[in-house]
Amino acid sequence: MTDKIRGQSLCKVKESGAFIRVMTIEPKGSGPLNGLSFAVKDLMDVAGLKTGCGNPTWLKTHPAAAANAVCVDQLLFAGARCVGKTFTDELAFGLDGENAHYGTPLNPRAPDRVPGGSSSGSASAVACGIVDFALGTDTGGSVRVPASNCGIFGLRPSHGLISVAGVNPLAPSFDTVGILARSCDVLAAVASVLLGRDIPATAAVERVYLLKDAFEITDEDVREALAAPVERISNHFQAKTRTVSLRDLEEDPAELDLRGWYETYCRIQWAEIWSCHGAWVEDAKPEWGPRPGMNFRLVKEFDRSVVPEAVRRREAYHNLLQRLLGPRDLLCIPTTPTPAPVKGTLGIDRRVDTYFSRTLSLTAIAGIGRLPQVTLPVAAVQGAPIGVSLLASQGNDAFLLAAARSVM
Repeated sequence: MTDKIRGQSLCKVKESGAFIRVMTIEPKGSGPLNGLSFAVKDLMDVAGLKTGCGNPTWLKTHPAAAANAVCVDQLLFAGARCVGKTFTDELAFGLDGENAHYGTPLNPRAPDRVPGGSSSGSASAVACGIVDFALGTDTGGSVRVPASNCGIFGLRPSHGLISVAGVNPLAPSFDTVGILARSCDVLAAVASVLLGRDIPATAAVERVYLLKDAFEITDEDVREALAAPVERISNHFQAKTRTVSLRDLEEDPAELDLRGWYETYCRIQWAEIWSCHGAWVEDAKPEWGPRPGMNFRLVKEFDRSVVPEAVRRREAYHNLLQRLLGPRDLLCIPTTPTPAPVKGTLGIDRRVDTYFSRTLSLTAIAGIGRLPQVTLPVAAVQGAPIGVSLLASQGNDAFLLAAARSVM
């Protein structure tokens, strides 16, 4: 154990329920992350250890990793110390953080509520103050949602910019490695290492677009809580602020509804999940918790004939965002439509539980657009944190992080 975890934080480690394993991997080099500690989601390989992916059957049926995931090595060579592996929703297919096998990591800002998933343990470890930052994965919101729920910063990078080698896949055309941190400065420093890019000190923002459709699907008290922070962000940049609707951006508005973005995302994601894991599921017959069990039944039975049309729609939506966002523009949306749900209140079937569809409608925007997104802890609703998100054009991650750091 590190001195930090061996000493005053030992009780925090146990209370958090965030770690499947506590250990020490000393830095391999020296650099901008000297003195910082981090944890990695148990979806990422650490040499000599099995990657459990939140499921005991997966843990039993897979060998120990031969090498660290590339992103883990990048951090170690930059001077950071790894102190543990954190819990995840089963195979990362979840947004809540409730794992029937291993429990629910603590959301310290709202202990009666879920931390969010699937990077639940990573978010909890950061929010509890056990580590300076943590790695998670984000396919459909698995960094952004727990960051918002736990009142911390979270980054989903542009798709393809951070290596996913040594990271177990879920849906490869959406999978990213994301970062959770308690400060925007630490978030930017870690992102600079993983992206291989310097983060500017300032960002000259030209326009801030407020996406009307995204704010409309949130709870009324969320909209009210975010009103002042959104105004502060707009005023900070002294940029032209414009409220836009998806329906105003295309000649055929019939397709441009966030429900369509949600359905497009899910159709591609579900097909990719079964392509990645179907053979193992059929062979290993894993023990599932109730919600993951339902999820994998749905992807197995999914009608794959709709995938070509979903891919066509995704590219049309992607192109729309490319036309909207210039190199110095930001898109502003709520990170989640509600504060974190109370533990045990979410349904088993995501097709009928509106929390999942509303949340994925928001998180699908960055996934479909391959855009970087940072969530900022700016408000509280019902005593629980709520975040607002800034997005930038594809590949413009350094600009986005500079903008986020300046506003916080």
